Amino acid sequence: MPPADTTAPARPMRADARRNREHLLAAARAAFAEHGIDVQIDDIAQRAGLGVGTLYRHFATKEELFCALAVEHFSALADRAEAARDAPGSPWERLSGLLYDAARQVEGDAAMSQIMAERPELMECAAPEKARLLQAIGAIITAGVAAGELRPDASVDDIPAIMCGVGQVMTTAPWRPGAGWERFLQIALDGLRFGARAGR
Repeated sequence: MPPADTTAPARPMRADARRNREHLLAAARAAFAEHGIDVQIDDIAQRAGLGVGTLYRHFATKEELFCALAVEHFSALADRAEAARDAPGSPWERLSGLLYDAARQVEGDAAMSQIMAERPELMECAAPEKARLLQAIGAIITAGVAAGELRPDASVDDIPAIMCGVGQVMTTAPWRPGAGWERFLQIALDGLRFGARAGR
């Protein structure tokens, strides 16, 4: 007979601890966006109005802080993708609306752009959320191909390349602010429709 499992279940985080964690993540996001990812931990704690000890109780290293931001970022994107997957409307409308929403989230999260550009290996900690995101987008694309709204060879594998391009345009292209990435994304979306049966 196997021994009984004596591992105690994880206790839910207290409300004040949850609030402190949210304050720290918000402060880190703002600090990284303003000063880059080399900002000091002490500065993040001060910005959050908390002691350094409180920060270390939640995040033992700066890498843990990066990972928490990545999980939060991709979790929000996955939630949007699942809502789009289950929403009414044509697959094309749902996919294009989702990608524009995702681009706006990336545009408003400069800290995440910094982390992805300078420490891409840390994105592995958000792998489950990224998988959930791509699964939902894949379902929309499959429906779009079946409906003749997307080109027959459209694939979920196209989406990371498109969104990486959007991020690159946001950070490096010398175009008019707020317009460059929108034009890039529209051209990419037009490419996903090229050769679609419904467009012939």
